[in-house]
Amino acid sequence: MSTAADDVVVGQQVKQHPYKRVLLKLSGEVLMGDTAFGIDADTISRLAVELIEVQASGVDLAIVIGGGNIFRGMSGTASGMDRASADYMGMLATMMNSIALQDAIERQGGTVRVISALHIKEIAEPYIRRRAVRHLEKGRILIFAAGTGNPYFTTDTAASLRAMEIQADAVLKGTKVDGVYTADPVRNPDAKKYETLTFTEALSKRLGVMDATAMSLCRDNHMPIVVFDVTTPGQMLKAVSGEAVGTLVQEN
Repeated sequence: MSTAADDVVVGQQVKQHPYKRVLLKLSGEVLMGDTAFGIDADTISRLAVELIEVQASGVDLAIVIGGGNIFRGMSGTASGMDRASADYMGMLATMMNSIALQDAIERQGGTVRVISALHIKEIAEPYIRRRAVRHLEKGRILIFAAGTGNPYFTTDTAASLRAMEIQADAVLKGTKVDGVYTADPVRNPDAKKYETLTFTEALSKRLGVMDATAMSLCRDNHMPIVVFDVTTPGQMLKAVSGEAVGTLVQEN
């Protein structure tokens, strides 16, 4: 029995895939694994395998990755650097992570392209929206590097913006925590996990799902966000398949 690319066969029934195209936001810290800095080889290899599985399930997959495992713009500002200079350094950190992830995906047999908001033509294609969409239509995993290309904007905002531009169905935010809690679950064992949230609740309670600019952009454009634990194998595919993992943020 043949099915469309966005269908999943369950028993004798065909279940419609809830998302045809997603934007995955990965924090740079995820790439560290159990190390204190940089990129852990085993961790990025495991992520590459899962990313290929997600793309092979019939979902167009685009990725925005942070650079906090290498350099964080706000920490540079706190140490006395000019904010714009620090943010540009952070963008270059995301470029390093993007190239590393591209290499890991290719070593696992996947097809991937890196598109950069900063023009570094020797290692990445310049960002052109129509070219990005065409890569997805051709079945390639797409990595957006260098944020928006502008200082004062986070990679969370870049993820929301790119999701709108490629007409994604959802933003998936992969973190080290299995959802959004009332407080930091590491510091407060009594913290309660939210299964669902509205954007208004997340913003008013300052729950830190994403920064306010990114959240507002998603709210105004009716873009749901799924926050899940990307460090647990299999959770990414479950999130794409619409299973109840992590926390779903959307307006009622």
